Amino acid sequence: MLKADYWIERLELEPHPEGGFYRETYRSRRTCRFEANEPFGGERNHATSIYYLLKYGERSKLHRIHSDELWFFHAGQPLSVHVFPPEGTPSAFTLGDSPHKGEVLQEVVRAENWFGACHAPESAAKNGYSLVSCVVAPGFDFRDFLFAERAPLLERYPSFSAVIDRLT
Repeated sequence: MLKADYWIERLELEPHPEGGFYRETYRSRRTCRFEANEPFGGERNHATSIYYLLKYGERSKLHRIHSDELWFFHAGQPLSVHVFPPEGTPSAFTLGDSPHKGEVLQEVVRAENWFGACHAPESAAKNGYSLVSCVVAPGFDFRDFLFAERAPLLERYPSFSAVIDRLT
């Protein structure tokens, strides 16, 4: 199996503020304009795409954006994505190549959900990693990116404290 450092070098990935490594691979030329009172408040590209790699022991910190984000599995260990909706019960899905184990090759995180990702402690070797792609529509813009604060999430979802502590 190829190592994480191979993919980081080969795909020219850089550290991501939420954790892990990434490189933007697509940004649509077309844009759409939103009214000032909408979450975006301005112009956004129709869609964007990135490669995203998370090494074992790293995490994608809980955050949210104003767009839907589609996740696609490519290589490595299964990756658990934890989702905390504004209303309702938190959920999780596991990206991977073993559907017989409940893993999926792709899944969507809806706009305005808090979400983050990590490897299950028992699921990955110490030198493991996950390589995925994420497509965001309307396109990603750091103006739409917000890290979660631990205390409000713990207050709202006390039975999910282990996951919240791990991802904040």
